[in-house]
Amino acid sequence: MSTPRLSAILLALGLTLAIAAPARAECLGENLIDSMPEAERRALFDAADKVPHPRGNFWRATRGDQTIHLIGTYHLDDPRHAATMDRITPLIDQSATVLVEAGPEEEAALMADLARDPSLMVQNDGPTLREALSDPEWQLLADAMRERGLPPFMVSKFRPWYVSILLALPACSIDGMQEGLGGLDGLVIARAQDQGIPLKALESHDTVFRLFEAMPLDDQLAMIRSSLALEPISADYSVTLADAYFQGESRVIWELTRALSLRVPGQDPAQVAEDFARMEQVLMTDRNRAWIPVIEAAAAEGPVFAAFGALHLPGETGVLRLLEEAGFTLERLPL
Repeated sequence: MSTPRLSAILLALGLTLAIAAPARAECLGENLIDSMPEAERRALFDAADKVPHPRGNFWRATRGDQTIHLIGTYHLDDPRHAATMDRITPLIDQSATVLVEAGPEEEAALMADLARDPSLMVQNDGPTLREALSDPEWQLLADAMRERGLPPFMVSKFRPWYVSILLALPACSIDGMQEGLGGLDGLVIARAQDQGIPLKALESHDTVFRLFEAMPLDDQLAMIRSSLALEPISADYSVTLADAYFQGESRVIWELTRALSLRVPGQDPAQVAEDFARMEQVLMTDRNRAWIPVIEAAAAEGPVFAAFGALHLPGETGVLRLLEEAGFTLERLPL
């Protein structure tokens, strides 16, 4: 399985990771899209435009007297979130319910599960990563984890899918997570709490674990190998991802990740296409469909403000299209 780099998947998942790491500088890199030849850049946007609602992070959905405001989020800290919060705070304050992927109760339940059952993250049987990877692969992984402030002997015992997500966080972005900054999601949650607005989660706290439980070990190891292949440009990727998000071009992030995956030596284009379809189904489509009844139930109780990873908005089975199919009228709003 030649899976995509998980930085895009991080957006889709909205994971909150507790990482003990030294402070790092902000990510400084080159925007990969800006530096592309014009034909390649145009191809990315053309591919993104093939799906419904490919751009825009802020939307209003209405059906009768029901109103839902939706903001696609970026889960890492960025000073540009301040302008977004200025725009959306009045709408948060007017809401009867704020929906997020995971709120404080879900985070507490997750931490409790991990304390009770460390095997959710740590392998107690089977080969360690040191044993499962080749010597060159392990050396690359060990170096990458040291950059993130994690000792290799500890990482060797982590479940492979979790290591892939750690790799998706460039070393330069670890400081914000260490300080407990939760990106735009965290800011929305804090505002709702300050105003006493009920917070509800779109899904159970153990959704992520269940998503990966069924993934074979070989597929999880392939995720690590794919991420390691792109490790040298991780800072550039992080800068590109953030810039694209703030330009309202989240679907382009998905297409960029696909294009970068095809550059990895030995990749089979047909296999990459199959893998992307599988990942989109599991990590976005299935979750989007499960969220719609939760959103509709909240909307029946009064105005809703919903905040979740921006990659969930566009696409044939994106939240926006699914709301349209449920009879809502959509309006893209400026930020």
